[in-house]
Parts: sequence; structure tokens; C-alpha cells
Amino acid sequence: MPDLLIWIAVFVVTLITLIISADFFIKASERIGLAAGIPPFIVGVTLIAIGTSLPELITSIVAVSKSYESSSIVIGNVIGSNITNIGLVLGIVGITARKIKLDFDVMRVDLPMMIASTFILFLCILDGQFSLFEGLVCLLGLSVYLAYVFNLGKSEQADEKLLSEDDEPPLSWFTWKEPIILLTSAAVIYLSAKYNVEAIVHLADIMEIGQEFIALTAVALGTSLPELVVSIVAVKTNNAEMAVGNILGSNIFNIFAVMGIPRIFGEIDIPESIMGYSMPALIVISLICLFVVQDREVNKWEGWILFLFYTLFIGNLVFMQM
Repeated sequence: MPDLLIWIAVFVVTLITLIISADFFIKASERIGLAAGIPPFIVGVTLIAIGTSLPELITSIVAVSKSYESSSIVIGNVIGSNITNIGLVLGIVGITARKIKLDFDVMRVDLPMMIASTFILFLCILDGQFSLFEGLVCLLGLSVYLAYVFNLGKSEQADEKLLSEDDEPPLSWFTWKEPIILLTSAAVIYLSAKYNVEAIVHLADIMEIGQEFIALTAVALGTSLPELVVSIVAVKTNNAEMAVGNILGSNIFNIFAVMGIPRIFGEIDIPESIMGYSMPALIVISLICLFVVQDREVNKWEGWILFLFYTLFIGNLVFMQM
């Protein structure tokens, strides 16, 4: 029992530290990028894409390293985070906002890309393996998506220039603190991910459960909390559609980057339980998301449906481990 409590404490502390240090890393990178003369839209596009999944990404890279060989955490992390983003985050956004009307056309790229990435993941792990070639396919998908977001950001910036009569805003200059914050936060991110994976391994051994179960539940919930907080704030400031866009983009990046990049560093194990329950659950909730969002509206009852699905998913996972 003492060992269990100790490793639970290590898991919680390292997860919180991982999320906070990732936030510091992104903010420092943004200031340095702007000061270096990189256009704001490029900084924004890359940081939004990386920032939403940085904790999952670093944790997954550490998990596939030879020191741990706990690669089942990777697939559990990806699937759990995506289900949590749709069921919990989008569900609460719909419930809180009561009714969301989207101005942008999600059926043009974002929603189809999210559905496509989900089925690509399904096809990649259908044989119980995730090869290097399949990892490269995911990275190709990531490149296509980032190219789309890059071009979208570029066109939006061009439109803003046409509408604005003001001169170009001055560059944001950083102080000596930013490089120190960047390097320090990077080191803290790595150490937090390292000991977070170690905590997962020990907890799984002590509780006699699969490592992917902890990744599907506790890790996925913890790494989705920033998206949840940002989404609730967006709803309160009448900008709920930003939350929807963030969820769709985060899910796409999770599959393509958090699966593709760690595969370069090592093998990724696909447990049978993933294909038997969690992957089908992700497909179902992604299709529900398609039907909910395709009309560019999300109402309170649709939010409750998503939230209920997430609750049932977690409940069944717990029941299966008993």
C-alpha cells in the first residue's frame, strides 16, 4: 500500500509538472520566434499544433525508449486523449454553451481529416502491429494537415492586412529570460515525462493492470485538462467555435504526430484489448462527432450524448479491469 500511494503521488505530480512546463515552453518559443522575425501566423500555426499534444508526444517518445519499453502507453495515450477530447471536452462545451454555431466550414477539411486520421490509425494497427512504414504514413498525413493550416493562416493574415489601415505591429522582443525558460522547461518536460512513464509502469505492476489502461484513463484525462480549461474559457467569451476547432486539430495531431514521431525512436506495441474495445470506441465517438458537428451546430442535448458516451467508455474500462 505505501508503494502504491507513493507512485500515485509521483504520477500526479509529474503529470501536472509536464502540463505546466509545456505551457512555459510554448510561450517562451512564441516570444523567441516573433523576435527572430518569424511571421506571427507561422509561429501560431506551429505552436498550436505542437502545443496541444506536447505532453502526449514527449511521454510517448520516452515510453518507446529502450529504458522502459512500455510502448503500449503510446496507443493508449492517443486513443484515450482523442475520446476524452470529443466525449468530455466537446461534450462539456456543448452542455455549457447550450448551442454553438460555427462560422467556419468544418466539412471542408478539419472534420473529414479527423475522421480520415481515425480510420488510418485503425487500418495501421489492424494487424496488431505498427510498422515504421505506417509511422511514416502518419507523418505524411501530419505534413498535409500542417500545410493546410499554414496556408489557411497565411490567407487569414493577408485578409487582415487588407482590412487594417494601421502599420505593421512592432516585433516582440524577448529578454535573456526566454532562452533560460525555454531550456529549463524543455529539461523539466523530459524529466516529468520520464518519471511519469516510470510511475505508470510501477502502478500497472502493483495494481496488476495493463499500462494502456492507465494511459487510456488517467493520462488521457490529465493531458486533456488544458483543452478543457481553454474550451470553457472560450465558451464564456462567446468564442466556442475556437474550442471546436482546437478539439478537431488536437485529435488529428494526436494520431499523426504522437503515433508517427515515437515510431522513429522504437517499436510500438498494440495490446489486444485496444483492438477489442478502445479502437472501436474511438471510431464510434468520432462518427457521432461527425453527425453532431457536420451541420455546424452543437446543442446542449448533443453535448449530453457525447458526455454520456465518455462516461460509459470509462465505466466499461474500469469494469473490464475488475
